[in-house]
Amino acid sequence: MPLHSIGSGTISFGLVSIPIKLYPATASGSVSFNLLHAKCGSRIKQQTFCPVCNVVVDRAELVRGYEFAKDQYVRVTDEELKGLEGEASKVIDIAEFVPLEKVDPIYFERTYYLGPDKGGEKAYRLLADAMAKSGRVALAKFVMRGKESLVLLRSAQDGLMLHTMYFADEVRNFGEIDKGQTAKIKGGEMELAQQLIDGLTNDDFKPEQYEDEYRQRVLTLVNQKVEGQEVTAAAPQVQRAQVIDLMEALKESLNKRVPPAAQRETIRKPPSKVITRAEPVRAAAKKAQGGKK
Repeated sequence: MPLHSIGSGTISFGLVSIPIKLYPATASGSVSFNLLHAKCGSRIKQQTFCPVCNVVVDRAELVRGYEFAKDQYVRVTDEELKGLEGEASKVIDIAEFVPLEKVDPIYFERTYYLGPDKGGEKAYRLLADAMAKSGRVALAKFVMRGKESLVLLRSAQDGLMLHTMYFADEVRNFGEIDKGQTAKIKGGEMELAQQLIDGLTNDDFKPEQYEDEYRQRVLTLVNQKVEGQEVTAAAPQVQRAQVIDLMEALKESLNKRVPPAAQRETIRKPPSKVITRAEPVRAAAKKAQGGKK
């Protein structure tokens, strides 16, 4: 299915304005389910209930409230929030360029592809190539759906990508967590750990090698149920050894190390023949029902 633009905008780069189109770069592959009434199999409807008035509340009767103290709320209207939204601007105004390696991935939120809009091809190409050559990324602010977002532009795959980012106060302090600084590393353990890392190291990241095996098992289960098969679901058993001596564990890991080439073949399992979309599931269900007499 071809990508469809979900919006447009303009990258402001000095005195240069580059018209662009915004495309979603990712889509969740998670398997989703509907909630059914176990008695009759019908899909349920969720209702908003007020426990004080003991009534179901219509959506038109709802207002927003911010809890400033325990069970104490201040009401805020949609109009008031609308007035606080960022200016309805589609300009991605670049504030600065920084080396990509200086940006911690913890700040990355979502990813979008940027493509040139009509008349912006040359300027788009110039910015993408210049950023690739300099090894730098651009930081900017961009108003998306009324919310001001911190965004990062980077040159990748011969084009430009946009990453929405968390603001600094949205990232929790890692310093509050014990990182094992008091642990004493014995002599030789670091060298063995480095050997283990080196033995499992590849020069390229190839995400296509890895598959969501849980999703495949879920879809296989759904497929079997649609076909009326009896199913006994069982998760794969993983044996976990108790680490008593770290040095011995490192040595054993090195002895049992799978060569990178063989490891890739192990990871890349042939996909099971499963239903991968809802439409074939429904079609198969109808076919199964039609065959019953």
